[in-house]
Amino acid sequence: MKKVVGIRFKPAGKIYHFDCGAFVLKKGDAVIVETEQGFELGTVVVAPFLCDEKTLERPLKKVYRLAVENDFRQVERNREMEKRAHAFCLECIRKLGLSMHLFSVESTFDGNKLTFFFTAEGRVDFRQLVKMLVKELGIRVEMRQVGIRNQAKMCGGIGRCGRPLCCSTFIEKFEPISIRMAKEQGLSLNPTKISGQCGRLMCCLTYENDTYLELKKTFPPPGRMVKTHRGKGKVLRHNVICDRLLIRLEDGQEVEIQKDEIQEPPTKEKTN
Repeated sequence: MKKVVGIRFKPAGKIYHFDCGAFVLKKGDAVIVETEQGFELGTVVVAPFLCDEKTLERPLKKVYRLAVENDFRQVERNREMEKRAHAFCLECIRKLGLSMHLFSVESTFDGNKLTFFFTAEGRVDFRQLVKMLVKELGIRVEMRQVGIRNQAKMCGGIGRCGRPLCCSTFIEKFEPISIRMAKEQGLSLNPTKISGQCGRLMCCLTYENDTYLELKKTFPPPGRMVKTHRGKGKVLRHNVICDRLLIRLEDGQEVEIQKDEIQEPPTKEKTN
């Protein structure tokens, strides 16, 4: 058995598992861990637990040590370098006339590499830009083009609900979202009302979709004729949250009724 701990490097980022070794850790502890990019500072978000080594897909990297004051000062120095690199890169982009939107710069913990994140409509030839950055900064440089949803996750913001964006606070990975989810929930199909800050369909459309689908199983589908104490009518649409549905009576009048007002047809008894 191996003692495993869950580490996160960014808010709402992916949780990575590391070999805890002999360290006694708890949630919230800052630690230095060994990664493929070198040493990084992360935060314990999953307390240590025992795990069978046979279930692991690959050997785990180890927790190197607990973070100390000098490590936090190093992070502050990295932040200053990121700000300077961001400003210089924007200036270079304007000089070169590149069609790209730079929105973030991240440094490795040891400060030996900078990653520049940007969005663009198509492919960008940034070879000259990289040369200018390396010459000015004197360290390794990586340009990384990402999607607009990833940009929203990394930058954060406030959604139309008035709360911080879900993707930047707790969503670890993006789930597929379709316009059908908005239809199932009876929402307006106006793109400006069901799109998030990134311009894509809001991630929260997935939260209640399964509940709506389950509740709708108890409702007659739209288009079906039903019988009520007000007469026969055709089902137009549902309001599953309020347990109501809209029907059009035979005289053309549209009324909203409770689901339990539908008169179910009597079941025929089986004869031998």
